[in-house]
Amino acid sequence: MASTVTSKPAENPSTSSRPGYGQLLRTRGAWTFLLPGFAARQPFAMLTLSIVLLVQHTTGSYGAAGAVAAATGVSMALFAPYSGRLADRHGQRTVLIPGVLVHTVSGLSLTALALAHAPLWALFAAAVPTGASVPQVGPMVRARWGVKLQDTPLMTTAAAFESVTDELTFVFGPLLATALCTAVAPSAGLVTEAALTLVGGLLFAAQKSTQPPVTGESGHARVQHASALRVPGVRVLIVTFLGIGSVFGGMQVSLAAFTESIGEPGLNGVLYGVFAAGNMLSGIVCGAIAWKIAPQRRLIIGYTGLAMAASALWTAHSVLLLAALGLLVGMCIAPALITGYTLVEGLVPAGARTEAFTWLTGAVALGQAAAVTVAGQLEDRLWDGAGFLVPMAGTVLALGTLAALRSRLVTRSQNRTVARGVGHRVPLTVD
Repeated sequence: MASTVTSKPAENPSTSSRPGYGQLLRTRGAWTFLLPGFAARQPFAMLTLSIVLLVQHTTGSYGAAGAVAAATGVSMALFAPYSGRLADRHGQRTVLIPGVLVHTVSGLSLTALALAHAPLWALFAAAVPTGASVPQVGPMVRARWGVKLQDTPLMTTAAAFESVTDELTFVFGPLLATALCTAVAPSAGLVTEAALTLVGGLLFAAQKSTQPPVTGESGHARVQHASALRVPGVRVLIVTFLGIGSVFGGMQVSLAAFTESIGEPGLNGVLYGVFAAGNMLSGIVCGAIAWKIAPQRRLIIGYTGLAMAASALWTAHSVLLLAALGLLVGMCIAPALITGYTLVEGLVPAGARTEAFTWLTGAVALGQAAAVTVAGQLEDRLWDGAGFLVPMAGTVLALGTLAALRSRLVTRSQNRTVARGVGHRVPLTVD
């Protein structure tokens, strides 16, 4: 919670400690989109793992399973920014409802084809619309926070809260997917994912009062709707988030292969849950700290820790050691995610932020897709655990890019504005 000074009748939030989660959750109208938003984003954490477990069961190959899951991830990465741009221009509800319906039908079709032992090309054909129509609920929630809290100290707290929420889904999602696929039926995970997407997505779309306003296509709107990809800092963050995606994808396939090799497939969800729990707990701590270090520097420091931790995964040969390393890797991801999403608020105009958030989400999905494919091939062709080389390579390459181009992450607010209390912006210079 924000600290207070007894000698003053009202403490300015921008000069006190970071406002806490309690103050954030008391924001008027927040719960109307948070609860349905949590339900709607839960399936995102189940999709890739559910596909991997189902297709591996029906084909016997982690390579084939990874390729199908990768097709889903690539299509999501390609279509997510376009979906975000449409949401900025025409409203989230307009984009979300048809997307939810298409995703549900496509996911169920993929399930039916896999169970019918359809050829691989047919699975790819179903995987593409399944990924392309994944509802971008996380970016939409972040955009709603941006409307309510723009240029206030609560924005960084909101970014941390959203990272924690994302990771909470990645604690329950893999556990649920693994339990359903191993204890009920190999198809149960994907069927449940489709059902949750339909129900949660429609409930979230019904919250019209909190969605960002649609500005239409006036001259001002066209400036606001300029593609977020034109911002150099966004492109740097995309590379950074590709590396994070390589961790998620490499962990999903490699943990599944490792637990299968020791005859304990049920431990897969537990180990991935430990990894996600580390991410969630770290996110909670990051959101409660009033940082004095510049966000660009925080990103470099956090990402260095992530690359070092991910580089040790391939050396683990026991469940306990793998759980400990997975926890450490998870704890290093949250600071990078939170700082990256926070930087978007200063780098990108409000009218393009949903698109910017979807570029980052899509980058994670693309990195995950590439990692799932490569890790699956490594697991099939080399030794058990070879897939863990993928997170190491992905994070090290991304760190090098981030360090070389860190100057592009200087935010607009650092150059032009300073926050003075909730909802106030004071210009420093005029362009």
